[in-house]
Amino acid sequence: MKKAALFFLLAICGKAWAQPEIKPFGALPSNAQVKWQQLEYYMFIHFGPNTFTDKEWGHGDEDPKVFNPTELDARQWARTAKLAGMKGIIITAKHHDGFCLWPSEYSKHTVRESAWKNGKGDVLAELSAACKEYGLLFGVYLSPWDRNHPAYGTPEYNQVFANQLREVHTKYGHVFEQWFDGANGEGPNGKKQVYDWNLFEGTVKKYHPEVIFFSDAGPGCRWIGNENGFAGTTNWSTINRKEFAPGMHGIQDKLNKGQEGATDWVPGEADVSIRPGWFYSPSTDDKVKTLPWLLDIYYGSVGRNANLLLNVPVDRRGRIHENDSLRLMELKRTLDADFKTNLAVRARTAVTNGRNGSSVSSAIHLTDNNYNTYWATAEGQLTADIDLSFEKEITFNRLAIQEFIPLGQRVKAFSVSVLEGKEYREIARETTIGYKRILRLPNTTAKSVKITLLDALASPVISEVKLYKAPELLADPVIKRSKSGEVTITCQSPDPVIYYTTDGSEPTTASRKYEGTAFSFPGSGTIKAKAYINNGKQSGATITQTLDVAPGGWNAVTPGAEKAVDGDPATAFRNAEMKYPAELVVDMGAPVTVNGFTYTPHPRGGIVYQYAWYVSNDGKEWGEPVAKGSFANILNNPVKQSIKLSQPVKCRYFKLVALAPANEKDAVPAFAETGVF
Repeated sequence: MKKAALFFLLAICGKAWAQPEIKPFGALPSNAQVKWQQLEYYMFIHFGPNTFTDKEWGHGDEDPKVFNPTELDARQWARTAKLAGMKGIIITAKHHDGFCLWPSEYSKHTVRESAWKNGKGDVLAELSAACKEYGLLFGVYLSPWDRNHPAYGTPEYNQVFANQLREVHTKYGHVFEQWFDGANGEGPNGKKQVYDWNLFEGTVKKYHPEVIFFSDAGPGCRWIGNENGFAGTTNWSTINRKEFAPGMHGIQDKLNKGQEGATDWVPGEADVSIRPGWFYSPSTDDKVKTLPWLLDIYYGSVGRNANLLLNVPVDRRGRIHENDSLRLMELKRTLDADFKTNLAVRARTAVTNGRNGSSVSSAIHLTDNNYNTYWATAEGQLTADIDLSFEKEITFNRLAIQEFIPLGQRVKAFSVSVLEGKEYREIARETTIGYKRILRLPNTTAKSVKITLLDALASPVISEVKLYKAPELLADPVIKRSKSGEVTITCQSPDPVIYYTTDGSEPTTASRKYEGTAFSFPGSGTIKAKAYINNGKQSGATITQTLDVAPGGWNAVTPGAEKAVDGDPATAFRNAEMKYPAELVVDMGAPVTVNGFTYTPHPRGGIVYQYAWYVSNDGKEWGEPVAKGSFANILNNPVKQSIKLSQPVKCRYFKLVALAPANEKDAVPAFAETGVF
């Protein structure tokens, strides 16, 4: 029986993807999960009142009329996603502020109450129609945390949220992914909600039984454990779901790597924003991630057995900003060039420990560009060699390899070697493969490439092996400043010429040339740098570094806290005897006019959530705090926080008081850096 016919026969019997000749192993993906994994790359859109208030987490008390995009064009969003090579769009239909991008009957904080289209608009209707027009999948994010709804924190609220889910899943066509955020803070009445996840999931399944549910615990796909877009170098698509729950603390490492041989198939989804924040802010127009950075993310997510959900926030006009769009197109062109020609199709393929005489498992399937064919080792054989040999030498720097996941994820370790003379030289050694693993390798020239399967949970089943020669890319400059304010700029690309500015303007070949020696920049401000090659004909991205006042003459008044003001975010101050609320006092040595302060968290723990910030001229009289609040989303996205004051103040001393932790189980605060601007 031919393979296509066999698939059809098994599918109509309710056993799609199964192969009688090869026994499935462990937890297996559903048909919907296999199709989802093959999407690989799609767009996230954060849009709502936060877009207009410059906040990451709104408080739910904002006037809904603040939401008033002047040129909203969902077709532009969909067109941009399509041209970028993305397969779908997931939008924040309802974020923590409770604002609904559709006129929900179960809320008074919606587009109906906004100034946009005189309350007659519906963002979800426009986007779902645009996705259908451009052949994209449509997905929704609905946060159960609602900082506006009066019923939040009461038993009645769970049904309110279920009703909102029903609205979204019955009015806007097919929904491929339902994104659940685990955030669970206080509502307007000061109470927290006990979420009824069974009710929420059951409501959605009534209308979209094959929807992929995203959460910390799946069941469709899982958070990858960070918001910087990187899966673990070891990444299993399985976890023990009973060990996890949405919003649970202390599970990031397990989510990042998955769990070997676990009970449930819950693959990883890596979410990351193209800008520093999730929502649009005009202050980040020049901080769109560079092409090399986005490539690192792509290879660290799609290239590590995860899907990539790249956030592209819509601006206050209601359009994707041109800076974001241009960068997406650069990424698309680069990925197309990286994977333009599969050199492996020209190879002669030889294997060891195969299934002799198999009707479905053949080595020729390894290079046939067809995911639904494969080669497998003999039953019980956990190791093997796959040898790709060529008539003439080839030069490659990318290797992609895929397991046939409908039969389970199996490979625990593999290596890559090339033949030099009469011996093989190893050029890479890695762990898991999963749906897809892509290795970025140095330029390597050889006539024979060997992939060795070193260990597996069961007989490996490999669908594809591919080799590519990706073009070289100009690396980003790296701007660093010492505690005393000395700035250096480096670039890993060979022989670049670097030009820079210190006034925030765009660097050109007419700007100051970096001569390789440090220059002094002790004040706060913005340094921009750009690398050029080929006599200025080719340039990379502009790198922007926004700097606080250099802490050169500062002293930490708090005993032992010098590492919090040493200008190095890789070090941190953390005293096991210091509990919340904890004070960090700094003497700047002389009066300084301050517009705001910064806090850089220590990613390995002690992350501060609620804060108060004081100033003083003598270090004794402090008065009331000049800033008080919380660092929104800092636990999931532990990056430098910048808090602007309502008005400038002049002071010599400042005091950062850590009031509450981001992880309630973490009793000791940590400070990687704190500063002022």
